[in-house]
Amino acid sequence: MILIADSGSTKTDWALVDRETVVRFNTQGINPVHQKREAILEILHVELLPSMEAGEVKSVFFYGSGVRPELEAAMADILREVFPQAKTVEAHSDLLGAARALCGHNYGIASILGTGANSCLYNGERIVMNTPAMGYVLGDEGSGAALGKRLLHDLYKGVLSEEIVSGFEAETGLSLPEIIDKVYRQPLPNRFLASLSEYVHGHMADWLELRRLVMDNFADFFRFNIAPYQRRDLSVSFVGSLAYHYHAELHEVARSMGYTVGAVTRSPIEGLVRYHTA
Repeated sequence: MILIADSGSTKTDWALVDRETVVRFNTQGINPVHQKREAILEILHVELLPSMEAGEVKSVFFYGSGVRPELEAAMADILREVFPQAKTVEAHSDLLGAARALCGHNYGIASILGTGANSCLYNGERIVMNTPAMGYVLGDEGSGAALGKRLLHDLYKGVLSEEIVSGFEAETGLSLPEIIDKVYRQPLPNRFLASLSEYVHGHMADWLELRRLVMDNFADFFRFNIAPYQRRDLSVSFVGSLAYHYHAELHEVARSMGYTVGAVTRSPIEGLVRYHTA
């Protein structure tokens, strides 16, 4: 049996593959940056192991948002403790997971567009170049958090009309002081900013200005994150909720800037199953 995981800070998708049978599970998110070894072990023992026979798992491939290169060995060691019979245990970043899910064993450019954003040039096995994402304060162009920042900036700097401002505040129940509090005083401001993309998505048909925010956000993504690879000959594939929900706008911006969009999927788990069973 092969066990494959795609993990974010909130949720982990697991796929247990036995020949042509795939069984899927979900646990809470696992992030070695924010969680200690004991907390991760508890999640695995309490939420995952009751659903399977650990001794039958022969290979484990874990991809996670907090699995930085310096944490790969530590995460793999945790997995070996839980699956001692496994001959192969690997832990990698979510970006490599996205690349393998989207491009398989082929050369390509893989991108993540969700709450945050990231991208890489991939050679069919590993990442060979990565434009630093830099997070929602210094970068993350194209992400949900960056879109939320654009929306708030234009709402309260007078770029958008008073009608749009009043409609936004009436629907969300937010005011400028409350927004300032959520961004500067409350935890996880990036998630708050990204949550505002739902408002944009729901009102693009009403206000062309909101659609322009989306288009400009994607244009910055290609300009600052994809252009450095200098590989317009390669298609750019995407995983993540923002790419999935705004796929039409993503295709339009890509064409206008001379790029070709490849695959667009919300979650990488199906592609990872294909990669590891091909």
